[in-house]
Amino acid sequence: MSLASFSQGDLSSDEAMLKYKRITAEMEKSFPEDDFKTYRRESFSENQLQIYLSQLFQRMDLLKQIEGNHLFKMESYLHSGNWFKDMGFPKESIKWCNTFLNYYHNHKEDFTEKEKSHLTELISYVYSIQAESYAKIGDFHSAQLEHKRNIEFIKEVDIIGNPSAYNNYGLFFYWYKKDLDSALVYFNKAYDITISKFPNHTLLGSIRDNIADVFLDKNQPEKALPLYRDNFSLYKKTKNEKSNQYDIPRLISAGTQLIKTQLLLNQVDDAKETWKSLNITLKDKGVDVDKINSSKLELLQAEEALYLKLNDYQSAYHISQNRLKVQDSINILSKLEDKKWQAELNAISLDRVALNFKIDKIEKENKINNQRSKLWIVSLTSSIVLILLLSLFLRRRQYVINTKNKQLLAEQELENTALKNQQLQSEIESKKRDLSDFAINLTQNQQWAKELADKIKTIRSVKSKEQQIMLNDLEKDIINKTTVDSETQEFYERLDKLSDSFYSELTTKFPNLSKTEVRLCSLIRLKMDSRSIATLQNITQASLNTSRYRLRKKLNLTEEIDLDEFIQNL
Repeated sequence: MSLASFSQGDLSSDEAMLKYKRITAEMEKSFPEDDFKTYRRESFSENQLQIYLSQLFQRMDLLKQIEGNHLFKMESYLHSGNWFKDMGFPKESIKWCNTFLNYYHNHKEDFTEKEKSHLTELISYVYSIQAESYAKIGDFHSAQLEHKRNIEFIKEVDIIGNPSAYNNYGLFFYWYKKDLDSALVYFNKAYDITISKFPNHTLLGSIRDNIADVFLDKNQPEKALPLYRDNFSLYKKTKNEKSNQYDIPRLISAGTQLIKTQLLLNQVDDAKETWKSLNITLKDKGVDVDKINSSKLELLQAEEALYLKLNDYQSAYHISQNRLKVQDSINILSKLEDKKWQAELNAISLDRVALNFKIDKIEKENKINNQRSKLWIVSLTSSIVLILLLSLFLRRRQYVINTKNKQLLAEQELENTALKNQQLQSEIESKKRDLSDFAINLTQNQQWAKELADKIKTIRSVKSKEQQIMLNDLEKDIINKTTVDSETQEFYERLDKLSDSFYSELTTKFPNLSKTEVRLCSLIRLKMDSRSIATLQNITQASLNTSRYRLRKKLNLTEEIDLDEFIQNL
């Protein structure tokens, strides 16, 4: 795309509006604003993404030349913020959402009451996506402020955005802060408002699902059960307000969550009835589950759990095999998708298009700069005179410095000797930490070997028909162990290389940390969740919690300081 295509020129308001509409019509041919594919990365090739971005930047630049049309401008800013959020560019989304909010505050008096009423729901939505974008880049403080602003803004307005704001704040505590009690407070607030003012809205199902998830995390399945049951009934008979279609994935999730909770409470007969009802409902609605991989996986997991509870191990085994195939298929697709976007679409594409767009503006500014050339000549002449005077001063100053340097060299030799002694001491401490890490790994391998011996002893005691199945499973365990150890070692080698400067700074500030604790800090710095870290370190969640506790002690952290935030700010 030529640089000339980015030029906007000096346009009148009407001309800028006409050009805006022409660009929009061109964008709509392939990616209509009301089509969900426009907000999915996988819909774009690299070339299509660059074209769409350049057109988007051109439209935003034209808005500055359009007079009035305040509502039109705000809806354009909202589209940009929402599109960048869905496409995985949270920083760019924050930029346009801020533009949206600032424009509203600067032109609030220019809107009619009808327009203000329409904007209320849009403003609440912008606060929510602002909070989500801040959370995605790890700025939890700003995310929390946006949630509070949203609640304050909409608390007196009777629209669905009111309970949605409380629900989103609860999700912030649940997902990012891991604070179940605070999350439950805001979920319950959202539930009370929705059941009172919007009893038939599907948001009620989302809120109930969130509350039930908290109860399960608190090991209170008896409290989660009626919520999942109500959700199952809701999604069987209620269509989504926007699409006017049954939300099949939520229906399946509600049904399978109900089944798993019933099994957890040993209500096997009720679970069988729920399973039967779910399948009849899907059949009546003509649903082809094979086309919805994630929902199919949920169904297989529930069916496998049901067979296990009924002691029908053969059926459970067959379902398990099918479930693993579906899981592998999902993982393969996910990896291929990640690889595609790592190769084709990333922040570099955004930076490149934005840079090209700015080049045209720079060229225009250069024309103005040419008119200032005489001033530069005068400034250059003055600079030369100042440089000559400065050089005379520096020559005299250099003589004094040379004299002092001779004295400093002698002092430096003494400091170097002390530094070498410190380095030797550091190497000794490092060897001690390596020895400790080796002992831990040796203990873990001994434990695994003991578990392997127990499995072999069990295999010898069963019938020959079952022995083959168990031997196959044992072979897979051994292969998986070998593969995981190899892949984990490779991962840690790459991690150590990438985190070299971080390791250096960390061990300088906290020299008593072991190698395992330094790696744990690096994994936390990568914003990995606890389950993934435990898997990489081949330990249980409980052991990881113990490691985190010991790490806090060595880092001298008080209870008020969050470990993850502390490491992110190092």
